[in-house]
Amino acid sequence: MPPLPRFPLYIPSKSRADVCLTARALERMGVPFRIVVEEPQRADYAKHFADEKLLVLDPEYQRTYDTFDDLGDTKSKGPGPARNFIWDHAVAEGHAWHWVMDDNITFFARLHRNKRVPVGDGSCFHAMEEFCLRYENVAMAGPHYWMFAPSRTKHPPFEVGTRVYSCNLIRNDVPFRWRGRYNEDTDLSLRMLKAGWQTLQFFAFLQYKVPTQTVRGGNTEEF
Repeated sequence: MPPLPRFPLYIPSKSRADVCLTARALERMGVPFRIVVEEPQRADYAKHFADEKLLVLDPEYQRTYDTFDDLGDTKSKGPGPARNFIWDHAVAEGHAWHWVMDDNITFFARLHRNKRVPVGDGSCFHAMEEFCLRYENVAMAGPHYWMFAPSRTKHPPFEVGTRVYSCNLIRNDVPFRWRGRYNEDTDLSLRMLKAGWQTLQFFAFLQYKVPTQTVRGGNTEEF
């Protein structure tokens, strides 16, 4: 039996349940996950996913979230509040790390000998976890985008000191939280690096994410 991820996987989602692509991908792979939704979405998601897979976002995370601008509640605050809720939830459950993933990832892949091969189970997450656990200074890691690893170009297994987007494996005890309405992945990566931590992005493992602002509903409509 292939190894499952060691750490929990969360999907903050503001889309309709039928277009939460990451959840469908993880279901096909046999990987356990939980989806964080806001209260008005719960009934919709309960039609498609078992109750134990659903977590309802505490509204306090919306109220106290640092958007890093002066627009207040005039625009959506994006996934940041749910990502901070997830971080605290993983800590409360006693996990050393957690995964947080955008809701529009359709599949994951292995880059091997310059060939991109979609994977069918959760061993890719387990392998990334095991690699990160070898080092004391890695704060965040994740797979690169499929589109940035074309088969005609040679790539290293990973790169360090870079931003990590959309599918993040985060060490829970680092002194940070998400902030910002836009580009919060870049902000978190830069703050980690500035504080002396290391970020790591894998070419050996890839994510195929549909283009931003093409999935219906959620942040697509609000932004």
